[in-house]
Amino acid sequence: MVVMEETVQLVQITDTHLFAKDEGCLLSVNTAQSFLAVVDDVVVRNVAFDAIVATGDISQDHSLESYSRFAQGIECLEKPCYWLPGNHDRKKNMSQLLPSKQIREMEHVLAGDYWQLIMLNSQVEGLPHGYLDESQLDLLEEKLNQYPQRHTLILFHHNSLPIGSAWLDQHKLQKAPQFWERIAGYDNVRAVLGGHVHQKVDKEHNGVRVMATPSTCIQFKANSDEFALDTLPPGWRHLQLHKDGSIESQVYRLSEGRFIPDFESEGY
Repeated sequence: MVVMEETVQLVQITDTHLFAKDEGCLLSVNTAQSFLAVVDDVVVRNVAFDAIVATGDISQDHSLESYSRFAQGIECLEKPCYWLPGNHDRKKNMSQLLPSKQIREMEHVLAGDYWQLIMLNSQVEGLPHGYLDESQLDLLEEKLNQYPQRHTLILFHHNSLPIGSAWLDQHKLQKAPQFWERIAGYDNVRAVLGGHVHQKVDKEHNGVRVMATPSTCIQFKANSDEFALDTLPPGWRHLQLHKDGSIESQVYRLSEGRFIPDFESEGY
C-alpha cells in the first residue's frame, strides 16, 4: 500500500449483502441502493484515505454478479480495496472476480512505514459462526514475528468477543480464546476490526482495541437477546492509523429515515 503521509487512513465498508438482481432486498432494504448510498456518502464527506477494507458478507446470494456489483460500486473511490469473506460469501466466486482493477485478496499488507494489516479468513463454509483454523493462527503469528516493529491491525469478519446479544453471540468466533492466547505475547497488536454484527462496537480487551462497524444495509439492535432490527441508518467507518500506534476512528451514517427495514421480520 502506497502511503504518502506518516498516518495510514482507511475506509471500512462491511456487510453489503448484495444480490445479482437490481431489485434484491434484505428484509425490505434494497441492498444495492443502500450500498451505493454509502459509497456516495464517502465521496461527499471527502475524507482522505489510502485504501478500502471490506470485511465480509459482501454477497447475500453468493453470485458472481453480486461481487461484480461491489467492484463496480467502489470504482468511484479509486483507491485499492482489500477484502475478505464473511459467512454469507462464497470464496470461489469472490476469487473468480480477480484480478480486479481495485480489489486485492491478500492475507498481509504492509501499510506505509509503521503498520501492517493481517487479513484472516474466519469463514466456516455453510455455517454462520466463525472459526480461525491453525493455518490462519499460524499466519497471524508468522507476521507478528516477522514485523515486530510494525503496529498491527488484524481484520476478520466475525466478532471475537460477546457483544451482549444472545442470538448474535452464538454466531461469534468459535474458540475465540485460542485467538486471544496467540496474540497475548505480542505488544505490536493495536486493534482487531470486523463486521458481522451490523452495529457499532468499540471496546478494549487485554489492551487491544476491538471494533465492528455498521452494515451498509440493515442494522441489528444492540443488547437484544432475540433477533431485532434497529432504526439506525446504514453506515461505514473511517480509520486513521498513526505513527505512534494510536488509532482515531469515526463511524458515519446516512441520514435518518433512509432504507427502513421490515421491523416485523423474525430473522433472515
